[in-house]
Amino acid sequence: MFHKEGHKIILITLMSVIAGVILVDYFITNSWLQILLFSVLGIFLFLILQFFRNPKRKTTLNEATIVSPVDGKVVVIEEVYEPEYFKDKRIQVSVFMSPINVHVTRYPLSGKVAFSKYHPGKYLVAWHPKASEENERTTVVVENENNIKVLYRQIAGALAKRIVNYAKLNDTAIQGTDSGFIKFGSRVDLYLPLNSTINVQLNQKVRGGESIIAEM
Repeated sequence: MFHKEGHKIILITLMSVIAGVILVDYFITNSWLQILLFSVLGIFLFLILQFFRNPKRKTTLNEATIVSPVDGKVVVIEEVYEPEYFKDKRIQVSVFMSPINVHVTRYPLSGKVAFSKYHPGKYLVAWHPKASEENERTTVVVENENNIKVLYRQIAGALAKRIVNYAKLNDTAIQGTDSGFIKFGSRVDLYLPLNSTINVQLNQKVRGGESIIAEM
């Protein structure tokens, strides 16, 4: 199953690959060169399909847990000052997505969308210290029935040129369901209450909608 954000790109890629195969078959007579070019076209199509895949995830709905919003590797766990919405100290947990990861963003908890804002910006590499402040990004805050608020921030990287955010103010968020997509993009930051129990470690691989990042 492929994400709706990739349908147009997949169609264009498929048509381009078919055209490339026809051109190679018509103009290239060297069999080894033909095989090489066919392989390159096939790999390119495979990578595009891999990037836009949208696998089903089994999320166990739980008001006391925060699930990972994306697939990837945990690269930051630290206490920081969150300046945009909370304006106080929070625990930041950041997940970095490689190009081969699923790039769907999912709601980390259920509740109401209390804040949603898009910020244009730069395209620094995702691990740059200033990426969360200067790169193109979206900030979303979800508040659950227990008045617990969690902020997650989609951050573009050097390759990411478009962030898609479906979360609108006062929308109902359901834990584990799609809340956005980062095209060729790279990192999501979570900002959690200081009394959260963190269930992940640095460099741990996590799965969006399934891996439990923290318990409240």
